[in-house]
Amino acid sequence: MDRLDNTVRPYAWGSTTAIPRLLGLEPTGEPQAEMWMGAHPGAPSRTERGPLNEVVAEDPGKELGRAAVARFGPRLPFLLKILAAGAPLSLQVHPDLEQAREGYEDEERRGVPIDAPHRNYKDANHKPELICALTEFDGLCGFRAPEDAAGLLAALDVDSLKPYVDLLRAHPEEAALREVLTAVLSADPDDMARTVTETTAACARLGGEYAPYADLAHHYPGDPGVIAAMLLNYVQLQPGEALFLGAGIPHAYLNGLGVEIMANSDNVLRCGLTPKHVDVPELLRVVRFEAGDPGVLRPEASPDGEEVYATPIDEFRLSRYVVAEGADPHDLTRETPQILLCTSGSVRADSIDLTPGGSVFVPAGEKAEVSGSGTIFRATVVA
Repeated sequence: MDRLDNTVRPYAWGSTTAIPRLLGLEPTGEPQAEMWMGAHPGAPSRTERGPLNEVVAEDPGKELGRAAVARFGPRLPFLLKILAAGAPLSLQVHPDLEQAREGYEDEERRGVPIDAPHRNYKDANHKPELICALTEFDGLCGFRAPEDAAGLLAALDVDSLKPYVDLLRAHPEEAALREVLTAVLSADPDDMARTVTETTAACARLGGEYAPYADLAHHYPGDPGVIAAMLLNYVQLQPGEALFLGAGIPHAYLNGLGVEIMANSDNVLRCGLTPKHVDVPELLRVVRFEAGDPGVLRPEASPDGEEVYATPIDEFRLSRYVVAEGADPHDLTRETPQILLCTSGSVRADSIDLTPGGSVFVPAGEKAEVSGSGTIFRATVVA
């Protein structure tokens, strides 16, 4: 197994304190948003054998196992992160596999440079993801029922919101959500900025359930995403709870520290709360206009102490172990590749001692036992 040395990404929305606190380091004053663990070419983990993407590429069958290579190809199919949101991330959605392939091939055919700011598809893969809270964690996930969204907007008593309220109450669910999101994102920018300003004042005045939207507007004044966010479910996760974000589900992370795992893709279509490109027609092709409960996940315990966060996809499988001092070691050996991440206490993975934020890569089939006292997350695949 290989100890991982991981890159921390300094995105502007990152917390200045959460990741340093986890790692036991002094904050630098700069935002530290995501720590990446895996073989993504944008920031591969480093090992004594070299960058993890190069290690895998040299012998995919040995590192990943034959079953994983046959199922997902010769690369690690997931990316594990510690995510620390100190400010809201962009409101976004991810394509399904067919949409990603079609979009990527179309942009390649049209010669859109891969690093162009208006490019939507960086690769031909989908990007389902799971976020598990390490602290209290606030987010937005999926559409509210149109009637609930209408009530939330109506109570603000803002004249320019009333047409949206009428649409939400007058149409079937899918049509109502589609028409209102389309209208919000297609509105005249000056008119929308005024609407957001009035909405922000009303949210600040009412407080309570409206406080998160006033905070959004503080970070993104005049942004149509503030109104779009009010169409979504507001979710507060407690430590250990998680959300699964499948294709087409609009979402945004607002605040908190968590472990995130996703398929190895960089495809994001933004809906707002961002200065970056928003491709409204392509976004509307990808969004699933379905209201529903956000589906907070809690781990399912197995007899051997593994607590699994069940998801409907196979590119990743996330679980955790709470390791007790003096207990028998947990045998984590699998015929699939693994990354083990310590988030509390002190855990030994074979001969490697891990403290919070420490991680190792375990090649397929390699012996892996953990002991000590703390919490360890296990990322692998279903193959």
